[in-house]
Amino acid sequence: MRLLVLTPHLRPDSAPTGVVVSAIVDGLTGAGHDVHVVTSLPWYREHRVEDRWRGRLVRRGHHGTATVTRLHPFPTDKGNLVARALGFIGLTGLATVAGLAARGPFDGVIAVSPPLTFGAAGWLLARRHRCPLVFNVQDVFPDVAVEVGAIGSPRAIAFFRWLERATYRRADAVTVLSDDLAANVSRKVDVADGTGRRPVVRVVPNFVDTDSIRPADRMTRYRVEHGLGDRTVVMYAGNLGHSQSLDLVVAAADRHRDRHDLVYVVNGGGVRADDLRAAAAQRENLVVVDYQPADRVPEVLASADLHLVPLRTGLGESSVPSKTYSILAAGRPLVASIDEDSEVARVVVEAGAGLAVPPDDVEALVEAVEVLVADPERRIRMGEAGRRWAEAWRSPDQVAVTYAELVAELGVAGA
Repeated sequence: MRLLVLTPHLRPDSAPTGVVVSAIVDGLTGAGHDVHVVTSLPWYREHRVEDRWRGRLVRRGHHGTATVTRLHPFPTDKGNLVARALGFIGLTGLATVAGLAARGPFDGVIAVSPPLTFGAAGWLLARRHRCPLVFNVQDVFPDVAVEVGAIGSPRAIAFFRWLERATYRRADAVTVLSDDLAANVSRKVDVADGTGRRPVVRVVPNFVDTDSIRPADRMTRYRVEHGLGDRTVVMYAGNLGHSQSLDLVVAAADRHRDRHDLVYVVNGGGVRADDLRAAAAQRENLVVVDYQPADRVPEVLASADLHLVPLRTGLGESSVPSKTYSILAAGRPLVASIDEDSEVARVVVEAGAGLAVPPDDVEALVEAVEVLVADPERRIRMGEAGRRWAEAWRSPDQVAVTYAELVAELGVAGA
């Protein structure tokens, strides 16, 4: 098959979405499919186009054997929502033009969200190339933005909810990461709008890359670089945004100010980065580290004795923190502060890889951390259990095959 993939990020961009889509593209091309990708120039780490990619609005090249068109992303400060929206609109417009100009025929279009506007672009491209559209939803927008208060205007909320429903209905299939997200999306497409059109809603969980992420010795170069020594490291590694309850990490560090054998590490970047650096400047047991290159992620994960996955209340059916699967692959235990019965809470319990506690509950988080910090042997057992679970989970190639099969199924249904 020949496939057109529309994604906001692709390696070497360091965004989690780029890591996921890059592996899926590799799996598709490895299975013999011809893939063309329309994406942005790398910009995620510093929220500006990386130095070696500057100077041109459009660049063409390859990702493995896939052909790639990279476009200027109009990057802005993550805290400026209006500017970010305009940047996404600008990128979507360029991506639409690039996709329309791409030489067909294509057997299917796969569009990745966020941004939600890529769904509309994917629909236009699927119509242009007369093929089915698969809309891949990594996070449900605007639910997450509304829940964290990033969007408060009733008119804006109503508009984005209308756009979300309209986008889903124009897809032939919507893929989501968990049953929670599937129920969320299904409720919205079941609302009558007079079109009578309803997409297939399919759960396609993100994969676990157990080849590149493996258990490793905890005494890493990363520990030396950041003065962590042999202390027990409790780590949050990921996006520093409004969806994550990062104040819980600071509060837990405060509870353990007198524990000289224990240090909290926050590794990542985002709109909360400056707040967390300011907090770390006043606390000896809190260390904040910028995003690390993709090839150092296994080392970063191995440096922790215990990982944290804190997601704010109410986001369990809108977002699935992909970092969970990487932690399991690294053979490290975790404490998930997240909605009860959400995908991550179920995985943690099912795998026996850590503890799940209620979201935004400092007491519960601190108690769970203390229980596991006091029991190194239990942490080892949990880490080993998590690794076994990860090894039995879907690989990147299996997820790629699932997408190829879905496109083929839709093509037959539409013939």
